[in-house]
Amino acid sequence: MSSTTRFPNGVTNVGEDTIFAALGQPAPTKFHTYWEDFDYYTAGNWTVTETDSAATQALTDGDGGLLLVTNTAADDDLVALQKVGESFRFAAGKKLWFEARLKVSDATQSDLTVGLQITDTSPLDVTDGVFFIKADGSTAVTLRVEKNNTASTASVGNMADDTFITLAFYYDGVSQVQYAVNGVVGGAVATTNLPDDEDLTVSFALQNGEAVAKTMTVDYIFVAKER
Repeated sequence: MSSTTRFPNGVTNVGEDTIFAALGQPAPTKFHTYWEDFDYYTAGNWTVTETDSAATQALTDGDGGLLLVTNTAADDDLVALQKVGESFRFAAGKKLWFEARLKVSDATQSDLTVGLQITDTSPLDVTDGVFFIKADGSTAVTLRVEKNNTASTASVGNMADDTFITLAFYYDGVSQVQYAVNGVVGGAVATTNLPDDEDLTVSFALQNGEAVAKTMTVDYIFVAKER
């Protein structure tokens, strides 16, 4: 017999005096949620910035749904994707969660970023956002909380060649942005430079650190914010 806990009458996240009191599931209106598992890829949903138009973004075979981003072969060639429509904004009193799982073919000779940013053709040098970033020549990943080109940062971990890493952050709605790597919660960054005056969008980018084509594989991206 299955050990699954069963709630045949439903579960709710609202008060008994609300219009959704009898709804047998959590009310989806409580959170603004974005979930991309890359079972499908629609190019029109993304603003793509490429140094060379020969770069590609396409689904690839793999369990769980995968997007493969393949760069061209010159040093500093960039390919970046940002979801069309800036639909998230940090706000006091509203918690926000972000998580992405991805890997790169070369963890040293690649620049990369993933997180929430303003729409910008230079996502590796963006002025506003909360995002993870890694410079070429190093495997170290940094969390940046940045507003008007001033950032608070924390070193969060290291990447390895062709090895998936899960990067997550959580804004508590008050004073800090916590981070986690592969499900393990680390430290936190103060909200001194929280970009709370800009709408932001899901963003990720790959740039070569040498004249060799690199790839990034993205498994999923999740964002949720309290309404």
